[in-house]
Amino acid sequence: MEENRMGTQPVNKLLLSMSLPMIASMLVQALYNIVDSIFVGWYDINALTAVSLAFPYQNLMISVAAGTCVGMNALLSKSLGERNFKKANQTAGNGFILTIISTLVFVVLGLTVTEWFFKVQNSNPEIVRYGKEYLTICSCFSFGIFGQFLFERMLQSTGKTIFTMFSQLIGAITNLILDPILIFGYFGMPKMGVTGAAIATVIGQVIAMIVAYIFNYKHNLYITLKLENMKPNKEIISKIYSVGVPSILMMAIGSVMTFCMNKILVVFDTVKTVYGNGAGTLATTVFGIYFKLQSFIFMPVFGLNNGMIPIVAYNFGAKKKERITTTVMLSVMYATILMVIGVLTFQLMPEQLIGMFNDNQTLKAIGIPALRIISISFLFAGFCIVSSSVFQALGRGHYSLIVSVARQLIVLVPVAYLLSKTGNIDIVWLSYPIAEIASLTLCIVFLKKVFRRLDG
Repeated sequence: MEENRMGTQPVNKLLLSMSLPMIASMLVQALYNIVDSIFVGWYDINALTAVSLAFPYQNLMISVAAGTCVGMNALLSKSLGERNFKKANQTAGNGFILTIISTLVFVVLGLTVTEWFFKVQNSNPEIVRYGKEYLTICSCFSFGIFGQFLFERMLQSTGKTIFTMFSQLIGAITNLILDPILIFGYFGMPKMGVTGAAIATVIGQVIAMIVAYIFNYKHNLYITLKLENMKPNKEIISKIYSVGVPSILMMAIGSVMTFCMNKILVVFDTVKTVYGNGAGTLATTVFGIYFKLQSFIFMPVFGLNNGMIPIVAYNFGAKKKERITTTVMLSVMYATILMVIGVLTFQLMPEQLIGMFNDNQTLKAIGIPALRIISISFLFAGFCIVSSSVFQALGRGHYSLIVSVARQLIVLVPVAYLLSKTGNIDIVWLSYPIAEIASLTLCIVFLKKVFRRLDG
């Protein structure tokens, strides 16, 4: 086979050609995440709160799927860079096995812990009921999201990101079409509310999975899923998880952080504030809205990273340091530009952004300062996100884990807790820019270490 274009094509052209389709598809993903919550918010504000409180669990599910596939992707790209096609195919087969096992774990969790998960966060029985309905469906049909990640990462490892864009677009558009129909009961369908939102989500994921599989079957010339390559290989699984586990933990830490922040914010239900009684419940709703909105800023950066990781991993295997350095520098530049756009949007349009989800005036009063304060952290986040992905691509995933733990658990949560003691919800949001500055410092230190080792 000829050498993969990731080792020969001009870096800027290669990065853009691989990243732009991913950025486009990620934008659509972010858009349907936002629209999903908008429909739910206008259906019932308690339903919106339930979906917001569901985020830590959903993020954990996505963390396992994405983290496992990040490890698989890095090993796939490295094997292709070394032109070891047998190992690449065995890696894909073992990734498939790990995906099935992960799916079964979340099916069991979905049937056993969802009600408890909401009860420990909120005492409102309607919010608990909405949340249980939503998460049970998402968990029991999680094979869609796990399969989608698997097949899309197989395409990305060979530079065929244009196909992952189409699979994600088709899944997202399916969700967008079904959301209002199933939530509000259009075209003769029953009005299902939160249950309808969950059904629309899993149908979109399953369709995206099927489309991604078809693209692999027809267009992926380097990697094929065959039964003979699905025999568990201890060495390959170990290498997948050497990168994947830090990635899973790094993303799962976001679930722990969000859960802790929800517990910190809900305390304001019993604290007298300028926003009146029950401010904690609305503060958790604002927090959930923020995550939906920030995904529209962060998802394109993650799309950029998905294009960058196989380039860095491939050239690491091919021992081409100059191409690695150029790729990283360009990625940081593009990520920073995207983040600046995000800061300007959150600073200039916070009322309009919150108002898309519900017209509740207290929700807006809490949400406007929250978006403006938290978005300051975006100025540092682009560099940190790219750096963490570089660590993963170069087999130094533990650096990403250290940065994530430091940012979210050692700095963010304790600072938010201390600031909550002031009794002022607005001040709590300052924990975000404080934590991001700490993350930036660590990323700079680790990035220097990684590139010094490349010289060796």
